Amino acid sequence: MFVDSVRVYVKGGDGGNGMVAFRREKYVATGGPAGGDGGQGGDVVFVVDEGLRTLVDFRYQRHFKAPRGENGRTKSQHGAGAEDMVVRVPPGTTVIDDDTQQVIADLVVHGQRAVIAKGGRGGRGNNRFATAVNPAPEIAENGEPGQERYIRLELKVLADVGLVGFPSVGKSTLLSVVSAARPKIAEYHFTTITPNLGVVDVGEERSFVMADLPGLIEGAHEGAGLGHQFLRHVERTRVIVHVVDMAGSEGRDPYEDYVQINEELKLYNKRLEDRPQLIAANKMDIPEAEENLKEFREKVGDVPVFPISAVTKQGIRELMYAVADKLDEIPFLPTVEDTEEIETTVLYKAEREADEFTVRRENDTFIVEGEKLEKLVRMTNLNSHDSIQRFSRLMRNMGVDEALRKKGAENGDLVKIGKLEFEFVD
Repeated sequence: MFVDSVRVYVKGGDGGNGMVAFRREKYVATGGPAGGDGGQGGDVVFVVDEGLRTLVDFRYQRHFKAPRGENGRTKSQHGAGAEDMVVRVPPGTTVIDDDTQQVIADLVVHGQRAVIAKGGRGGRGNNRFATAVNPAPEIAENGEPGQERYIRLELKVLADVGLVGFPSVGKSTLLSVVSAARPKIAEYHFTTITPNLGVVDVGEERSFVMADLPGLIEGAHEGAGLGHQFLRHVERTRVIVHVVDMAGSEGRDPYEDYVQINEELKLYNKRLEDRPQLIAANKMDIPEAEENLKEFREKVGDVPVFPISAVTKQGIRELMYAVADKLDEIPFLPTVEDTEEIETTVLYKAEREADEFTVRRENDTFIVEGEKLEKLVRMTNLNSHDSIQRFSRLMRNMGVDEALRKKGAENGDLVKIGKLEFEFVD
């Protein structure tokens, strides 16, 4: 099964909780704080594996959650950091944040890594909160929650050459003739509904990967037919071989087909207009093709046109040599051999936490919302009096109390921050 688009959930591991502990040693009457920090949560890391070809594995597992860090220990010992969760993806995978539509990583090279969900840091133990005023604090933080997000994975086939054209123009037949690939071939439209890859050997130690891609129709750039499912794969190819039914066997005009397909490519991605292109004038074994070819050459001008017949193999060798020569002129896309020359790790870009928060009133409840504030709630040990006092001070310093007063909050009113509910005290 060829799967080239899936939506999955990823979550970095939570940090381990800090610990409240004190030195308990013989002859040490007043031992100081000795609670260690929690360990770092694991990251969710995607790694390119050249042995994979589709995203089918993600159909059966859609949730990926990295392990949490170990809690802090006594004697000021830190908890162990968790191991990263490594998820293998095929070359050509693009990772997109499903909420913001931002591209997180474009993974094309074997061994390339990208941190998709960052693990949370460990909470601090009470030995980190000791001061001259409070030398024996009973304060420890909970671990920071790991980053979580829904992402969309899109696979764009990595091939040197892409075969494009209307349905039933002979793309699959051509691929079966020039390589060992055996795509499905039949006399009806959209026989090919997923990309097929084949390796073409032209001798002289030259070879390339050719992709037979599903046929295009008018409106494909807007998703008509197989639309975006097909056009996504054209983006990776270095050379386009435009297969045209020169016999007009279905009453179509070869030149109009050629213009229409190029228009769809340009509307989908402006850069595809400049992609090197060769025209394979197929079905030249049919009598009407010769006359159509003369008219076609006059209209297209200087674009290379190669008369071929995928059925009789007429002109196939010349076309494949021309494709190989064109590829020699174009820089390679990254391959496995290039891994030592390019940066193979995509670093997670830390997003600055916003200090801003909002206060709104719902009936008799005041709801406070803010990323940093809600994280502070999750990292506060609400079973510790000292931790709650610290939380109150931090809220006051952030201006939460003042904002609540401006909204009309009075003693005894209910305030909600995330999952925490408490009474407002003026």
